[in-house]
Amino acid sequence: MMTSTHDWINNPLGVVEGMFAASQNNPNSAWEGLAIEFFKDKLKEKDAHTWVPSLNNVPLHYLKPNSLVKFRCLIQDMFDPEFYMGVYETIDPSTKAKVLCCGKYKDVTDCGVDFNSRKTVTAERQTFYCVPIPGENTWVKEIYASSSQARVVPSTSYVPSRQKRSYEEDDDTEDMETQPQKQREPHTGPHSTTEQHGNGDCKRQETEAPSSQSASASHLDLNFPLPGEKGPSCLVKVYENWDSFKLNDTLEVYGILSVSPALSALADEKDTSSSLLDPTECMETAEEQRVHSPPASLVPRLHMIYATSLTHNNPLLPSATLEDNSAFLSSTMNEMASIRAELLKYFTDVLLGDALAAEYLILHLISNVYARRDVLPMGRFTLNLSGCPTVASYTEHLYQMIQQLVPSSYYLGMSLQNMNQMRLVPKKDYVANRLVSGVLQLARNTSLFLDETQLEQGQLDTTGVRNVTALGNLISWQKVDYDFNYHQMEFPCNINVFIISEGRSLLPSDCQVHLQSQVTPPHLEEYLSSIRMHLQASSQLNKFRVYLSVARLLDYSISDEVTKAVEDDFVDMRKDDPQSISAEDLHRMLVVARLLSLSLGQTSLARDSWQRAKHIEMLRRSRMEQHKYVNGNEP
Repeated sequence: MMTSTHDWINNPLGVVEGMFAASQNNPNSAWEGLAIEFFKDKLKEKDAHTWVPSLNNVPLHYLKPNSLVKFRCLIQDMFDPEFYMGVYETIDPSTKAKVLCCGKYKDVTDCGVDFNSRKTVTAERQTFYCVPIPGENTWVKEIYASSSQARVVPSTSYVPSRQKRSYEEDDDTEDMETQPQKQREPHTGPHSTTEQHGNGDCKRQETEAPSSQSASASHLDLNFPLPGEKGPSCLVKVYENWDSFKLNDTLEVYGILSVSPALSALADEKDTSSSLLDPTECMETAEEQRVHSPPASLVPRLHMIYATSLTHNNPLLPSATLEDNSAFLSSTMNEMASIRAELLKYFTDVLLGDALAAEYLILHLISNVYARRDVLPMGRFTLNLSGCPTVASYTEHLYQMIQQLVPSSYYLGMSLQNMNQMRLVPKKDYVANRLVSGVLQLARNTSLFLDETQLEQGQLDTTGVRNVTALGNLISWQKVDYDFNYHQMEFPCNINVFIISEGRSLLPSDCQVHLQSQVTPPHLEEYLSSIRMHLQASSQLNKFRVYLSVARLLDYSISDEVTKAVEDDFVDMRKDDPQSISAEDLHRMLVVARLLSLSLGQTSLARDSWQRAKHIEMLRRSRMEQHKYVNGNEP
């Protein structure tokens, strides 16, 4: 079957319908599987995935309806399954000829549906509410956008949002019986059209959409987990294997974009024929209808052809697994020790000359929950950096430096107001039948920066206590208990939590390092800004970004021989003073040794890495003892 790029990207429904039509002569053909494989094969061609426009960086009004698009996203909510007409028959009004049509990957059927046909096949699909990956940093978005080779042009026929019907629309109602039939949802939004994907450079951001569109968005809660987030949310229609997806999974979805103008007209009319198609619509509350069927111009529908699960969202790494990119992996691992040395020097400057704190910051940033034993998350390494300067917005500068290195992050100032007012834990809204997001609904490997220097005197209210408890559970167990009113539901997560405080944190942590500044620059803010600007101008920045992501993805093992040596060491350390080292201390040393090995590009524990881990742990503990001695009131 010969198809050009123009065909399979600009008119994917044509490809699907062609395969459906061909299958009518061969009832045993698994045409649906063949259609998915066709698109997968096309996207495996060299750089083919870069030809597909992305909802993440192309404004909706630049995209052609019913074209193939992709969306890098997190599954924020999962709605109930819905029924649609998988196969239906239409009657030509003039010739009375009957044609069998495919209803897959569509919201709206063709004109002239024969509702009495015995050939109608009702099928089921699932709907996911997806949002851009929360806290995805600007550098990630920019690199993904710059690598796109998709050609799009702004639509000249974009119809701005009209929330109410005007008298001009009355002329159209006489033709309603020939209007397309809606497959499931009453949509209330306008549409966007564009002539074709042609030559042109799309640099405008989503915020530059027509003003009436952004005005409408302000009335619609897009349910982003983090405040101040921008970008499209999307209703993703899933046709196959929806049980393989979980809430909070991060995906790159390839699917057919649906923003049909008929959705708006049918939602306004709410005519009896659309209700006949799905009687359950009558059972939805007005609030549920508003949430589950938002305007298609603001929340487009994306009919998933297939999706890839994202192990990371770093655009500088290959999209496939590292094992499938042996050349990239070997060249990166050969450089890891030298890049680590440069990153250590950079962090030492940022941490005011404290090389030990810089060591632990690297270990923290590459930590990752790699397994769970019963309820215990293995690999977790929450770092508490105490003794931080509170002057000249030091913590904010420190966060900005981490932000330019990791793909996703969020800064949470732990002020009394934030703790008492913010919604950290997602909560089920039974009236609207949706999960209302919270700040802790984050993608795996997000860096969560908790600034305790913002704490002040005052009383935590019920919400504040609940929020602090939720943060403690996240740190200790790497889980968040979502609020379902009558019960809580546990969702495991994998979040790197970095706590900045003056004294010891009120939250638990795996490791506390007290900052000992070796330099006291007279103008701290200027000093930190110059360090950051220098890195931005250097070639090191992208090397650091790749290094941190690769180190986190590497596998790791300990040989029986080294395990025996570690056990013997532990016995020797306890001989002289059994109180000097506990089983908890040994566990921490093993975690530090694992991270130290990975930070050097070593995937198994060597004797020298174990000795180095013991050494830096001894330095850290003696520093903490010394600080406790100097500050008797320090816990």
